Amino acid sequence: MLPPLATNSILRERYVINDIVGQGGMGCVYRASDMRLPGRLCAIKEVQHDTNVAAEFVAQAQVQFLQEASILAQLDHPNLPKVSDYFGEDGRDFLVMDYVPGQDLKAVLNEYIAKGDPIPEAKVRDWGLQILDALAYLHNQDPPVLHRDIKPSNIKLTPDNRIKLVDFGLAKLLLADDSKTITIIQGQGTALYTPLEQYGGESDHTDVRSDLYALGATLYTLLTGFPPLSAKERFLNPSSLQPPHLLDSNISKMVSDAVMWALEMHPDKRPTDSATLRTAIQGKLAAPESEEVAELLWLTAVWENRITLLTVLGLLLLAIFITASSS
Repeated sequence: MLPPLATNSILRERYVINDIVGQGGMGCVYRASDMRLPGRLCAIKEVQHDTNVAAEFVAQAQVQFLQEASILAQLDHPNLPKVSDYFGEDGRDFLVMDYVPGQDLKAVLNEYIAKGDPIPEAKVRDWGLQILDALAYLHNQDPPVLHRDIKPSNIKLTPDNRIKLVDFGLAKLLLADDSKTITIIQGQGTALYTPLEQYGGESDHTDVRSDLYALGATLYTLLTGFPPLSAKERFLNPSSLQPPHLLDSNISKMVSDAVMWALEMHPDKRPTDSATLRTAIQGKLAAPESEEVAELLWLTAVWENRITLLTVLGLLLLAIFITASSS
């Protein structure tokens, strides 16, 4: 893997690298200044292709990157950063976007945790509705665009309180036949926010409902202060995920139910689209209670009433014994 670009490096005789704002397995994200538009800051995502594969495959990946980046450049929505340029240079590919000021929601959550306070539900609900606006826009493209890595650290809160869904690094185009998806700048997502169907690489069958699961996991984290169990953990231990309103009585059952609906393990049990989840979060549609939650509530009720149940069982056995003795 190539080393990060040095400060003051110039790309395409236009972008001056200021510093690194993020780093991952496929490269870095830089903050840069645009020499053609003085005062404009931009975020530049670097993608490095696997040098261990044949050169022809690297060349194909680079062509695919440029084709797919051109689609991202056509997107225009107030809750998404604008992609303004894309190019390859010195063995790396670059995607240039608006630099979004402010904190990501992971940092915002950490500040609330440090103060010992939960984030108010009204704030989380408003943020969720803004993210759903962005997802509805992406999912309604032709072909639909999937983000595939929604999580608190990929969501920015700007100084004017607008939400921006950032990092298109794992976006996907959904083919018309729904049989597979084409990765834009390959990646797999983050385990705690990734639905089960998204595991397994390019042979999977992800669709818009996969993004809704990740959003549900994100809202769960923001409401409770910690992420939900991963899909793999839940698969091995069904009914292990506690609904948010049982963890904090200040969280309404309406929002809690909507979040748990988005977090259904099987895609067919989740909301069908962003608009449906929006109506549930707004309280205009009652989210169906999942079997997982119903079982958990039943087990909780049994445990909380165990003394009464044991007493009733004891009396029943005593009655049976007395009846049998007198006959």
